[in-house]
Amino acid sequence: MEYLTKQPENLNAVQRFGRWLRLKQYQIEVTFGVYMFTSAERFIFWSVVFLLCSLLTIAVVLYLPQHLLFIISRAWFYVNGGDSSVASNVVAGNKDALSLATSSIAKTMAAAATETAEYMNREL
Repeated sequence: MEYLTKQPENLNAVQRFGRWLRLKQYQIEVTFGVYMFTSAERFIFWSVVFLLCSLLTIAVVLYLPQHLLFIISRAWFYVNGGDSSVASNVVAGNKDALSLATSSIAKTMAAAATETAEYMNREL
């Protein structure tokens, strides 16, 4: 059994991560009895697990920074009794960066639409 053999500890990070993932897969298969499923059932099970992990990862990437800023600003308020200039500057800076990014995207899209319209007029 591959999981019980002792491997050299001088593996690089990618190999150690792959070994850790194989170990977790083995533990899940033994814990939930996945090894007894048919191949179709196993495919459905691992598809659902992959889907749930993907959704969790996307949610963490999208919403965790905003949530942490909110918690930090609340903690600052509870500790210091007022609005923090540091926390409000960080939040305001993030809002400004977001508005700049969306405005630059809108300008880029408008320029592309104008260029496409000019090209279409030349072709007609």
